[in-house]
Amino acid sequence: MTVTESSGAGSYLQLFDHSVRADPYPLYEKMRAAGALRLPDSPIVLLTRHADCTTVLRDPRASSQNSMPKLRFALTPPGAVVPTNLIAPRHNPSFLFLDAPDHTRLRRLVQKAFTPRVVAELAPRIARFVDETLDRAAATGGFDAVEDLGYPLPITVICELLGVPLDDEPQLRRLSASLARLLDPAAPTEAGFGVDLADMITAREELDDYFDRLTAQRRRDPGPDLLTQLIAAEDEGDKLTHGELIATCGLLLIAGHETTVNLISNTVLALLRRPEILAALRENAELAPHVIEESLRFDPPVQLMPRVALEPMRFGDTEVAAGEVVMAIIAAANRDPDVFPDPGRFDTTRDNRHLSFGLGAHFCLGAPLARLEARIAITKFAQRVRSPRLVADPPEYRMHVNLRGPSSLPIEFDGIIAATD
Repeated sequence: MTVTESSGAGSYLQLFDHSVRADPYPLYEKMRAAGALRLPDSPIVLLTRHADCTTVLRDPRASSQNSMPKLRFALTPPGAVVPTNLIAPRHNPSFLFLDAPDHTRLRRLVQKAFTPRVVAELAPRIARFVDETLDRAAATGGFDAVEDLGYPLPITVICELLGVPLDDEPQLRRLSASLARLLDPAAPTEAGFGVDLADMITAREELDDYFDRLTAQRRRDPGPDLLTQLIAAEDEGDKLTHGELIATCGLLLIAGHETTVNLISNTVLALLRRPEILAALRENAELAPHVIEESLRFDPPVQLMPRVALEPMRFGDTEVAAGEVVMAIIAAANRDPDVFPDPGRFDTTRDNRHLSFGLGAHFCLGAPLARLEARIAITKFAQRVRSPRLVADPPEYRMHVNLRGPSSLPIEFDGIIAATD
């Protein structure tokens, strides 16, 4: 037993308690001071220091292969019945939870379709959506930065990107919300997920069926969309299989939507709490990328990333055996004072080496799109909304362990400035 195992590590189980979602950072600070921690009687080791998290995200001995399902099984109480049709997809797993060479092959094929040009061409559509949203706020006098902006914007963009018909967007939004828990490190039980498992299983089957049909339709009738380009993507004669296409569409929808919701919402919240930065952004739109990067560090939309040790590893005094799960809590690493001076201060001028999009081979493929959506959203919010104020602070938070963001963010304001071209 290591020092960390015998020094009250069990108290850190509250990491999985929904009551800490409003402010997990004091807990993260205590964990970081203790170093690598093994949960009692568990094959799970928690990492909170920037150096340790950087190591595990880059080290090929730390595997992404089925890492989230393995983490869930490690958290499952003895005797609990686990529905395998929820944990294991009908088709292939997404490349998010694969290692080389499978991950390398799939990522290369997807990158051939999901190019910087494809992302850049979405900018006018994103800007139009944000302007239309703010125009409606002007007409109604009400605005919720989550419900009206942060939540619908990414789903609209992803659906348009994939060529999902406009009438089908509500269905995809509902399915994404139902399946967001699959990104959480929770036991695959109703108590663990906090939702009806039957509903999640039905949602997963419905999503697979939907993309089955849409893919078949695009094969018959190609369109100017990413799904058509994914079908056509080829690398030295290699192409995505049907199952790989379905898994990739599901990944783009769920991961791309749910994480960007929180990035936008957390950034708006940070700006409303710091009116001097909001005023500076209003005067200088070039500040937006710096605001986004500091928001990603300060309050990341994804709090942790799991890995599985392929061979023995060591972090300080804590040994990790092959097959055990290592959980890199990147939200804690992003506030490591050894890397970020005065880490609790929101500072848009700092040299930002945050880990919020991961590192190495698994660096987030959708990072450019998330940054683009957030940049346009906060810039237009700053420029067009007069004297915005929070209705409630702190806001209510979503009951997720991994996905951190407010569940709603109602805002009062003195008016909406007309959009300019």
